[in-house]
Amino acid sequence: MSLSENRKKFDWSAFDLEWYKKRYQPVLSFFNVKSDEEIRRFYETRGPALKHSPNLFFDEAWYISRYPVVVDHVAAGDYVSGFDHYCKVGFWSCNPHWLFDEDYYRRNFLDFPIETLAENGFRNGYDHYLNQGGRLHCASSPFFDPAVFLADAPDFVVNVDDGPYISLLKALPDADLHMRRFSPYFDPEWYLETYPEVKREAFLWNGPLHHYLANAKPTHYNPNAYFSEQFYAKAYEDVADAVKHGAFRNCYEHFVKNGQYELRQPAEDVKLRVYAENPKVKSEIAAHTFPSVFVHYIAHGGIVEETGYTAHEREYISKSVYQDMCRVRLPLLLRSGLDFSYEKPEISVIIIVHNNFAMTMSALASLRANYAGSLQVILVDSGSSDETRHIERFVKGLDVIRALGNVGFLMGCNEALGHVKADFTLYLNNDLELMPHALENAVARFAKEPNAGVVGAKLVRTNGLLQEAGSIIWGDGGVCGYLRDHTPDSPEANYVRSVDFCSGAFLLVRTDLLRQLSGFDPDYAPAYFEETDLCVRIRQQGADVVYDPAVVVVHYEYGTSGTLESNQMMVVNQQKFIEKNRAYIETRPARNPHQDLWARSAVPATKNVLFIEDFLPFRHLGSGFTRSNDVITAMVKSLGCHVTVYPVFRPMGMVDDTYTGFPDRAEIVANKGLEDLAGFLNSRPGYYDVIWVARTHNAERLAPVLAECASALSGCSVVLDTEAVASGRELQKWALKGEQPQHSLEEMLQKEFRSAGIAQKLVAVNQKDATTLRRLGHQDVSVLGHLQSAHRFTPGFTERQDILFVGAVHDRDSPNLDSLIWFANEVLPLLDPHLPPDVKFRICGYTNPDIDLKKILAHPRVDVVGRVEDVTPYYNAHRVFVAPTRFAGGIPYKLHEAAAHGIPIVASDILCEQVGWQSGEDLLGAATGNAAAFAHAVVSLYQDRTLWQKIRRNELRRVAVENEPAAYVRTIQTILDVPAHNPEYLC
Repeated sequence: MSLSENRKKFDWSAFDLEWYKKRYQPVLSFFNVKSDEEIRRFYETRGPALKHSPNLFFDEAWYISRYPVVVDHVAAGDYVSGFDHYCKVGFWSCNPHWLFDEDYYRRNFLDFPIETLAENGFRNGYDHYLNQGGRLHCASSPFFDPAVFLADAPDFVVNVDDGPYISLLKALPDADLHMRRFSPYFDPEWYLETYPEVKREAFLWNGPLHHYLANAKPTHYNPNAYFSEQFYAKAYEDVADAVKHGAFRNCYEHFVKNGQYELRQPAEDVKLRVYAENPKVKSEIAAHTFPSVFVHYIAHGGIVEETGYTAHEREYISKSVYQDMCRVRLPLLLRSGLDFSYEKPEISVIIIVHNNFAMTMSALASLRANYAGSLQVILVDSGSSDETRHIERFVKGLDVIRALGNVGFLMGCNEALGHVKADFTLYLNNDLELMPHALENAVARFAKEPNAGVVGAKLVRTNGLLQEAGSIIWGDGGVCGYLRDHTPDSPEANYVRSVDFCSGAFLLVRTDLLRQLSGFDPDYAPAYFEETDLCVRIRQQGADVVYDPAVVVVHYEYGTSGTLESNQMMVVNQQKFIEKNRAYIETRPARNPHQDLWARSAVPATKNVLFIEDFLPFRHLGSGFTRSNDVITAMVKSLGCHVTVYPVFRPMGMVDDTYTGFPDRAEIVANKGLEDLAGFLNSRPGYYDVIWVARTHNAERLAPVLAECASALSGCSVVLDTEAVASGRELQKWALKGEQPQHSLEEMLQKEFRSAGIAQKLVAVNQKDATTLRRLGHQDVSVLGHLQSAHRFTPGFTERQDILFVGAVHDRDSPNLDSLIWFANEVLPLLDPHLPPDVKFRICGYTNPDIDLKKILAHPRVDVVGRVEDVTPYYNAHRVFVAPTRFAGGIPYKLHEAAAHGIPIVASDILCEQVGWQSGEDLLGAATGNAAAFAHAVVSLYQDRTLWQKIRRNELRRVAVENEPAAYVRTIQTILDVPAHNPEYLC
């Protein structure tokens, strides 16, 4: 929103004498107060006690009831009234009126920093709203939307200079407005019907909404038929706790501001997440027709009328559109032409065609655009009668094989195999379109997994739903495409798996294997089960069949099945398949809809592990998430575990790193959170062998869920990875503030680990923490530190310059933010006389967007880089690494990472103690919070080449001994009780 024309007319901080006279005339008459001066004095002396408001824009009675702490301040004499408190300190964080929400307005309508408000003469968002936003018909809070109000009260007269909000405030004593709908989030008629006592006390309130927002028992009332305070508090204990401690007035405030966008369930029978999956709802939300799924639900009463078509009809229409688009492209392709000329092809592509010239040209264009490398395209014309007979006129470089009649897919492919010249052969249908990088990703899979013999694609039908994400062979010889009719972005479809087989619509195979097996078995001619049989035979050769979700293909999928002839052919070939592959089929699960979790992978995992973290543990987040990422990687890549990564806090929207930030064989649940966990576990009964819980505080969150799902978790063990013991860190924070802690260390430890009993095994990050856990009575405790490999060949002393800090800053309470502020304010000034002026203090790492480090750290040496994809170049370019932490728990990952990269470290002595290294030998330590000592250590290390080389040599030795990858993996193997195993896909 613009700040232009910031002419101010309305002032919420001024006493409005004329308004006050009218508003409190009966009281003034009772006390015989008449003159203006007497009225002013009356307000100043008696008004606060009578809860009088000073003007139209501030509601004193509401304010002190909403913020009870203000009452205490007024009683103590800190402020004269609620209004005095708001004017002096409350105007940034508190709301002045029940119809205005400062945070809501600033977040939704002010697209500039709060500093800019002051620069343009506005004290806060309310000041801006009264003088500009209100006149532009912006919503003042979730409970007053001018568009909704004016639609429900079309006769209401709005003063153009005032805007709807101020016009409403002036008119509010008018009882005719009480039953008007002010926003989608509150239903006044339902409210009065549900709470008839409000109607009886109508004289006390400015309507039902005023009662709802101003009553003294906010958790006792529901705003509409679609939200239940009782249900929400019970379902989301974190919210109930926040309400209890005053962070929100009631559960509905949390839901309106946060929960509805997280698709939390507002009432027992209102399942927003299910509702949100409706295509019509999705489209209308995407078009901003409704601000949220919940508002859409309210508007439609939870019922979306299906005015469209059946699923079969929709797919028929989508296929028709696909064919139309192929015809639209055809003239363009004929004019421009395609060229597949080659000398030494990287991939040989076999395409069997029978008519459908436009579709074939579209598929060839997609192939050419998809892969820049050299391709040999072998096109078998299986008796076409259309322009396919002359396709060489329009496409250069094709190797065309013409059959006299329609020989079918199998025989055509086997004929073409004799002409293949590349190391990889791609079987490709002519009724598809390759999505970006599909072929490149498929070829890359063979490099990543040398044991792969076949790579198959995620096939998406023209209606946008899955045809398959790999395919399953059942114990009776039946087959099915995994996740057919599901959405392509479902987590189950988006991780790499070893599968029974993949569809021949897109099948990339090592040519040497094809020749060894003579291609497809001709017994299956003309069609059905040929690619199923081929994949099984390739498996029997010791090679893997891999489904890769990065290979995405939109497939028209001809509807040839269903005819009597094709059904008979399928039955006959299925029986042939069973007879030829009985030994393999007997190893597969019995056909059962609840068995698809096991059947979806052809190679059983050593363990099925559910890994639960606060957030999806991307490496760039730091703060223990890097370590969690390492643990997941070791489980998947080195131990052959199937790992499902599940966040407590559901990600908001798509995260860029979701499918690149983890091993691609890990299943990343990016569409669920804690509120979905019980349903998730109950949908996978008996599937998980181990639940690995990261961070101690999650034990308390998960305890009731695990108890509820006990039957689904039969035989499943729980590992609690404490990551760090936090109690000591909290005591350090109290000490830094110069305050006396409220509890002893022992009391804090007991509270921290009160729910650790959910786990059979505990994991500590160092021996010190492990000793603490054993002292608390936990016997099965393992120590798992950090995974690092020493980088011995890195730049030397003279090739480096500057000082480096690496670490994430997630919030204003972050240890990293505290240490950075301390270092910039206290240490850097002491370095200035000793270091050249061009020496920089460079900061790398993720920073919460709400925190501006450049403003907080104003020293000229500071250079804030932010998140970087690869931190190695920064480690290699800098001479000294600093870790000036003043409170911490566990072992900072950054310490081991810096040491592994060969950059000497200066650290606080609390970190030296945690890591167990010797100051002066393995790093330089300084007393925590001693700026002079820390500065001296930095200067010594920066200037003394001999000392620098000694520290570097010793820290690399430490990393090589203490963080050795093989030992790290063995520790996890012991914790999970995984037998010695070399994953097949890494053989």
